Amino acid sequence: MSNAGAPRHDPVPIGAVAKPPFARLPDPTNLFATRAERLRVLASAHQLGPYLTFLADLAETQHRIQDGLPEPDVPPLEARERARQFDMPPIDRARFVTEPTLETTLDRLFDQAVTIDMPDTARGALDAVRRASPSTRDDMVRAVLANAIPMESLASHVFVAAATQVHFARVAARLDAERLVPVGDALCPVCGGPPVSSVVVGWQNAANTRFCVCALCETWWHYVRIRCTVCGTTKGMGYKEIDGVASNVQAETCEECRSYVKILHQHKEPSLEPVADDVATLGLDLLVREAGYRRGAFNPYLLGY
Repeated sequence: MSNAGAPRHDPVPIGAVAKPPFARLPDPTNLFATRAERLRVLASAHQLGPYLTFLADLAETQHRIQDGLPEPDVPPLEARERARQFDMPPIDRARFVTEPTLETTLDRLFDQAVTIDMPDTARGALDAVRRASPSTRDDMVRAVLANAIPMESLASHVFVAAATQVHFARVAARLDAERLVPVGDALCPVCGGPPVSSVVVGWQNAANTRFCVCALCETWWHYVRIRCTVCGTTKGMGYKEIDGVASNVQAETCEECRSYVKILHQHKEPSLEPVADDVATLGLDLLVREAGYRRGAFNPYLLGY
C-alpha cells in the first residue's frame, strides 16, 4: 500500500465556476439497473467474481420488483418542514414504522430472489427470511436502519437490506432536494445515515466537486474535499492506494479519528459506481485496516470483512 498524498484537484475550465447542488435525489427506475451492469463488468475478471455476479443478480432483482409497487408513505409536509427548521433529516430512522409498501417490497424481493444462483448457505438464509414472522422481519429492518446487523445472521440481512434500499430510495425520490439541509458531518440529509463512499464527479456546473452517497436511500450530498467524512476535521488527511494497481479509487484516511472512507474519482472514470466499486476494492479495505484504520462507511454487502 502506498500513501498517495493529497489528491490533485483538477482545474475547473477557465470561465466556469463549479456550483454544485447541495443534494441529488436518487432515480430508482435506473439506479439498480446501472449498478447491476457495473457489477457484471467488474465480475468478469475479478477474484470476487462469483460474489459480484450474485450482487449483480440481486441488483437486477431490486430493479425488477419496482414495477407496479404501491406508492410508499412519505413524511407529511409539516413534518418535513419541522425537520428542516431544526436541521434534522425528514426521515427519522429511529422512529420508522414498517408500512404496507415496505412489506410488499420485502415479499417481492424474497420471492424473486429465489431465481438467483447462490451458494447453499445463502439459499438457506433466503429461505429463512421468507419464512420469518412479521415481527422478526421488522426487527431485521430495524437492524439495517441502525447499521447494527448481527454477525450471526449477515446472510439473511443482505436480502432485507436490498429490499430496504429499494423502499427508501423510492421515498427519497419523492422529496424536494431544494428543501434539504445539512444535518451533521457526512450524514445523509434525507435519512441521517452514513455514506457508503464518496465520489468526485464530473457533472456540468459541478466538475471536480465531491459528493457523499447514502448507503440506504441512495441520496448524494455535496461535501468539500480534503475533509474527513467521519469526524469532519481537515487535519491529518491522507490518501492511500494499493502499490502497483492502477485505480481511481483511494482510501481517504484521517489521523484524528483513525478512520477511512473510500473516494471514487468518477470524473476520471465515469463508470465508477458507489456501491459496486466499494465492494470490488475490498483488497484496499484489508490493507488500510492492517495499517490501523477503521472503516467509517457502511455497506451491507461488505459486512463481515
